Amino acid sequence: MSFVELSGVSKSYGSGARGTEVLRDLNLTVERGEFVAVVGFSGAGKTTLLSLIAGLIAPDKGTISVAGKRVTGPGTDRGVVFQNYSLLPWLTARENVALAVGQAFPKATAEEQADRVTRYLTLVGLAQAGGKRPSELSGGMRQRVAVARALAMDPEVLLLDEPLGALDALTRASLQNEIARIWQADRKTVLLITNDVDEAILLADRIIPLSHGPAATLGPAFAVELDRPRERRELARDHRFKAIRAELVAWLLASGKQKKPARAVVESVPAPRVVEASA
Repeated sequence: MSFVELSGVSKSYGSGARGTEVLRDLNLTVERGEFVAVVGFSGAGKTTLLSLIAGLIAPDKGTISVAGKRVTGPGTDRGVVFQNYSLLPWLTARENVALAVGQAFPKATAEEQADRVTRYLTLVGLAQAGGKRPSELSGGMRQRVAVARALAMDPEVLLLDEPLGALDALTRASLQNEIARIWQADRKTVLLITNDVDEAILLADRIIPLSHGPAATLGPAFAVELDRPRERRELARDHRFKAIRAELVAWLLASGKQKKPARAVVESVPAPRVVEASA
């Protein structure tokens, strides 16, 4: 049995003639320790898909399971990192992480909880910024706090909902490096939601495209058989990278053309970006 499994999952919003079917008959499997990316157009239903797996909303049809247990609501076995950070503004970085740790490990001593908070703030390079509130941190630093908070709960699955979409190119490249480094060190099961094809190829073991909505469906899986660690400049010259990217973009374009004018579809798929940044 796969570690994460979706079987016949569909989701609509509204009812009757005014209702909109967002996702239709999704079937997805993710193995333990695998890094899978779902890539698709903005508005296709990617966040809805992640919210279903997180247990924040329920499917209209089908089932979702993690480690053989059916998902019926949120749980500490799934850590979520959202695009908008979702940090409590009146708490410091340390307090934001500590709040999650307290919920995940209520029986741990205060010292054990504090040690865990320090460990994960250090892991994302924020050991010296624990006393700062979100308003005192840059966007990249706030996203690092969100990653630390999710990891500190020791989830079985890490769900990333376009976590880097609001960042500038250099900060985004730096955090991509961080995510890759953390995943290689910890080997959590990761599901990344993104609309950036290059980001998906850089980070994932396997990429699954989501068709244009409404009634979006999952396409065929694309294996990313590229050595790790992956360097952007080298990838840009790798024929395997170019082949995977071309096939993914072609699939997305074909999906989009069925429901949108060709010009709008082309503008929805960003051109390749090669940005050098240190971790």
